[in-house]
Amino acid sequence: MTDAPISAAPARSAAMPFIMLTVLIDMISIGLIIPVLPVLVGTFTGSQGDQAFWYGATTFAFSLANFFGSPVLGGLSDRFGRRPVLLLGFCALALSFFVTAMATALWMVLLVRCFSGAMQSNQSVANAYVADISSPELRAKRFGMLGAMMGVGFILGPVMGGILGAINVHYPFFVAGTLALVNLVYGYFVLPESLPAERRQAFGWKSLNPVSSLIRLGHLKGVGLLVAVVCCASLAQFVMYTCWVLYTTFKFGWGPAQNGWALFAVGVSTALVQGLLLGKLLKRFSPQRLAVAGLVSSTLAFAAFGAATQGWMMYVIVFANLLGATVTASIQSIISNAADATTQGRTLGAVSALNSLMAVVAPLIGAPLLAMVSHLPKGDWRIGAPFYFCALIQCAALVLAFIHFRSERNKRFVVAPSPSPV
Repeated sequence: MTDAPISAAPARSAAMPFIMLTVLIDMISIGLIIPVLPVLVGTFTGSQGDQAFWYGATTFAFSLANFFGSPVLGGLSDRFGRRPVLLLGFCALALSFFVTAMATALWMVLLVRCFSGAMQSNQSVANAYVADISSPELRAKRFGMLGAMMGVGFILGPVMGGILGAINVHYPFFVAGTLALVNLVYGYFVLPESLPAERRQAFGWKSLNPVSSLIRLGHLKGVGLLVAVVCCASLAQFVMYTCWVLYTTFKFGWGPAQNGWALFAVGVSTALVQGLLLGKLLKRFSPQRLAVAGLVSSTLAFAAFGAATQGWMMYVIVFANLLGATVTASIQSIISNAADATTQGRTLGAVSALNSLMAVVAPLIGAPLLAMVSHLPKGDWRIGAPFYFCALIQCAALVLAFIHFRSERNKRFVVAPSPSPV
């Protein structure tokens, strides 16, 4: 298959199933290791406090490398196309999974997670791919479709990882590496390129500095405070991701299988909202209103997660928080529509870098909070400290989003003053 760009409208529409399948396989492979990575780290530590600390360190290593790597890979996708950068990410994922499975010391896990973070930016490049093949009015819906595929990946991946991890903690990593190789082969032979040559941009290292990319993101017209909203919402999400498995282990005594099924529920709710409900909701409500409603819902959900006293309550909260799954697609579509057609990869790479920066900060907050409460007896409400923090920071995101959207609305309705009579 050639790398010819997609140009005709029918071909551009046909490209959507290709990228959705690519993202699905990618997220299954990533989801496989979520229930077992903390357990693997625990095999190299001697206490729950040490396990929380070193799992936070592995998450920090991945996120820090991803923060510096995401804008570079986004810029490379603007210069050379989305397809080759996606293939590079699949190759790096496969290598990292296989090396992690065979790791015999904690430093090996830390090193390979750092490498994986630097080379893997599949999500932001996939978002840029969708932006390439979608008109502005279709982007929110298609970002939701992509989010639905991620949700399906999180339906299948963690369950498979939990079941395999209950047998042997190394098995999910071998299966994940194999799936990443399948995606590499599929992408090489099937996935078309989405970025025409005439829309590609020169690659410059100076312009890909992650800090400068964040500054440019904030200067996009119509974005403004949304950068802070993304920061707060992402920080809350990543603290939750960092703490979920160890939190449920410490509070409810869950193992890989139970965590796999709980993450299965998260994936089902995400796929349900972004695959079935988001398009209908967008016909009735603007992305701005959906973002605000989702932030309200997720703020309450975080507080409820922390206060839960029984494991079954976590499932109830997941499905009660359906609107929370609309936040990412809604805000992402607003930011994408603020960028021009030649800088989608760079812009969404900057969003990914911003998310990665919050992922860097999250383990520095979540892991110490978990370590502080790791000695408490199962069921103690104080073990929910990381989730109470998530609720607080998500509430800040809600306030900032409300201020930003009200300000933008006021700008649109400003009436120029009438000329003074002579």
